[in-house]
Amino acid sequence: MFTQIKNFLVLLMVITIAFPSACKTKYPPLRIGNSIGIKDMNYERLKAMKDAGIDCIEITTGGFISTKKPKTDAEITELLTRTKLAADSAGIEIWSIHMPFGKDIDISQTDEKIRKNSVALHMKVLEFCKIIQPKIILFHPSWYLGHNERNERIAQLVRSVNELNPKVKELGAKMVIENMLGYELVRNEQHERPLGRTVEEVKLIMKQLPKNVYSAIDMNHIDNPELLIQAMGKRLKSVHIADGDGRHECHYLPNPCSGKGDNDWIKILKELYKAGYTGPFMYEVKTSEYKEFKDLYNCYQNLYQNFIDSNK
Repeated sequence: MFTQIKNFLVLLMVITIAFPSACKTKYPPLRIGNSIGIKDMNYERLKAMKDAGIDCIEITTGGFISTKKPKTDAEITELLTRTKLAADSAGIEIWSIHMPFGKDIDISQTDEKIRKNSVALHMKVLEFCKIIQPKIILFHPSWYLGHNERNERIAQLVRSVNELNPKVKELGAKMVIENMLGYELVRNEQHERPLGRTVEEVKLIMKQLPKNVYSAIDMNHIDNPELLIQAMGKRLKSVHIADGDGRHECHYLPNPCSGKGDNDWIKILKELYKAGYTGPFMYEVKTSEYKEFKDLYNCYQNLYQNFIDSNK
């Protein structure tokens, strides 16, 4: 009897030790990324990110594409060359680039002159992308819309995507379309919310796009983002990680790290793994939300461990 009890206890101890490891094998941790403006980028900053456990970055274009104070092509080339060298030297992967957007940079515009100018600007940025070699190139589907023009805007978006996607593919990258904030349709007397504001609308848009155009999901732009992840499935190729209330551009550090926001991160991680997502956990949070880059790393470890514990 004593031997049987002893053997049972040994077996129980082995299972207790082994199970968390097996769970982590089933759900391997994601790499951690962070969205960063190119003006803030240098070797020392990127090395600090790498040392803190951040492996990837998304570059925003505001630092080199501006309609108010444009840089010359030579200045942009020099800036991006320096950026690529700094990232490579620090051991940081340039995962994605966030393409420009705005009232007059809108690839869904019904005004054909604005649409063509927007596509031309994006084509120019894509030429510069040869220097930094991103894996993912992220586009907004629209700026704010006029009233009762969503179907026409979707048609224009599809037209622009079909013009831009071959150039993206030429770079060896994937084109992704981001969902946009829009818990309610009407913003004000002049405007409706952008395209891609609900799960249903994102599904409608994606059905009309080429199969090799993919989804990027911003967890700050929609209530219950796990439902959109579930709807996109394997078409999901990139994410923006932030918490919020689905009604404002909050860009909080995920709750419980910040104590703010409504997202259920266990459900979100569950759906990411079900979708087979292997890209980075790409933060897009306000810099005021953390004191040092290690806070981003520690927050992810907290979320990941909570998820692992929920699957024991």
